[in-house]
Amino acid sequence: MEAKSPAAKLVIHLFLLAGSVVFLFPLLWMISTSLKPIEETMKIPPQWIPSTFQWRNYLDAVLYRSDQLGYIPFWQYTKNTVYIAVLSVAGTVLANAFIAYGFARITWRGRDVLFGVTLATMMVPFPVTMVAVFSIFRHLGWVGTFKPLWVPAWFGSAFNIFLLRQFFLTIPRELSDAARVDGCSEFDIFWRIILPLSKPALAVVALFHFLYVWNDFLGPLIYLTHPETFTLSLGLQFYQSQHGGTEWNMLMAASTLIVLPIIVLFFFTQRTFIQGIALTGMKG
Repeated sequence: MEAKSPAAKLVIHLFLLAGSVVFLFPLLWMISTSLKPIEETMKIPPQWIPSTFQWRNYLDAVLYRSDQLGYIPFWQYTKNTVYIAVLSVAGTVLANAFIAYGFARITWRGRDVLFGVTLATMMVPFPVTMVAVFSIFRHLGWVGTFKPLWVPAWFGSAFNIFLLRQFFLTIPRELSDAARVDGCSEFDIFWRIILPLSKPALAVVALFHFLYVWNDFLGPLIYLTHPETFTLSLGLQFYQSQHGGTEWNMLMAASTLIVLPIIVLFFFTQRTFIQGIALTGMKG
């Protein structure tokens, strides 16, 4: 294969740069709006750079008072979101890794058929099962609590099972065979050999699910009934006035504070994340 000429490389980089600007546009607009005085948020034509940078908007967003709720407990919403995210991520990593190990490293009758059925569940959209699942949780008395938002994560999901199974298949079986000769049980092989070698894939699963839980709006909207249990995504609706005149700079400041942990998390885990994506699926 011929090496690309400097001109071709320049065109490719310019194209990628232009694409990145398009994807960054909503984020840049959100940050810009979060720093504007209220009178500049709806200005026509739009004003990208605020005339004065209102850094206090971020403090005011944390201490915001809603027409519906009065004072918005921003830090309580943060605590609730972190609580659900930690339990969900822990369950997702452990449960899906355990199930994926059974599909990838243990031979048993009907394994491939059951794995196909598991993948088929990804074709079923959430609205189809939403009412049935809600009825189950209501019967258990869990509606109004955090349990419907984190307990299901401990029972596996088809996408994460597939992702980890594909990674487990890339690990040489000779390692497992050697461990069995040394007297290791199947669980010891899983816990002491497979999991330590699968940190990139586990990090991908953890990050994907953390992003899902952190941004989830529909789940908290369905199951949480008391304002003190709301998550950050659900609490954002209180920044929108029900009587007109939404303070968009406050809403965008709160949104920026919510997005910031995700950006920081990806910044520190991007190498592991990219490694996990690159290595997963190399073997069928």
